[in-house]
Amino acid sequence: MPRLLGNRRRLLQSLACSLALVVGAGPALAADRALKILVGFPAGGGTDAIARVLADKLKDELGSTVIVENKPGAGGQIAAQALKVAPADGSTVFLSHDHTISILPLVMKNPGFDPARDFVPVAGFATFVNAFGLSGGTPAKSLPDYVAWVKKEGAGKGVVGVPAPASVPEFLVKVLGDKYQLDLVAAPYRGSAPMITDMLGNQIAAGVASVPDFIENHRAGKLRIVAVLGDKRQPALPEVPTLGELGIKGFEDVPYYAFFAPAGTPRAELDRFSAALAKVVAQPDVRERLGGMGLAVGFMPQDQLIARERAYAKTWAEIIRTSGFQPQ
Repeated sequence: MPRLLGNRRRLLQSLACSLALVVGAGPALAADRALKILVGFPAGGGTDAIARVLADKLKDELGSTVIVENKPGAGGQIAAQALKVAPADGSTVFLSHDHTISILPLVMKNPGFDPARDFVPVAGFATFVNAFGLSGGTPAKSLPDYVAWVKKEGAGKGVVGVPAPASVPEFLVKVLGDKYQLDLVAAPYRGSAPMITDMLGNQIAAGVASVPDFIENHRAGKLRIVAVLGDKRQPALPEVPTLGELGIKGFEDVPYYAFFAPAGTPRAELDRFSAALAKVVAQPDVRERLGGMGLAVGFMPQDQLIARERAYAKTWAEIIRTSGFQPQ
């Protein structure tokens, strides 16, 4: 009997130690869980490059693996739909800019998601501007040169690539066509990367995309950024005029980059990610790399992001309404 009692005591002690190890490992196990960052555009594009810069740093701050998962197509719509059905446990976030969150719900009757109902804003980290670019084979060196060239050459030269249909770039093409009485045709792509590939191959003469999408090829002399949106010249492109300087108004409001999570994600998980992101974007090397891509880096906590998104959506709702565009 003493031997049986001793064995039972040792068994209970062993179980207690095992339970203590499991309980003690809880936070570590949670930290080791992989985080998935959804990106709605192809690998090789500006948004993808930004996601990978942040992912590399977030893994250290979060103490876990961070995976960038590209789900390109439909201007980020596919990735947004994936976020809608993702587990609301802090394991998935969506890195998005203005188009998917603010513009798509204004131009589509049924995008397959409702940002206000299906997502929760986490935090923002930068603003940026779009730009008008010309392929290397286009003889024009400026936007006025391009206008004169299209008027002279006529049909076939007015095709302008845009990263997604019914996007800010597409509305810009329409405004430019109306202003200069040009037969400009917006050619939608599945993201900026394939559009820029066609520009580099001189398959199309011009395109509209974000400065982060264009800037490396601009610096390499493979294409030329000839105008930027926004209310001031960009530090990364001080020689490039704004559309306002060229007499084209209405494109002064600048879009944003931010992270979103599935609705219902616990507050603690949102705060944990937000705190990690704030530390990452405060790092000098991150600010330098993102700034070199044409971003104005600045952390936006949830309340500021919500206000920024609402203001941007309000501005574009009016622009879309006055353009006569009908949601499709």
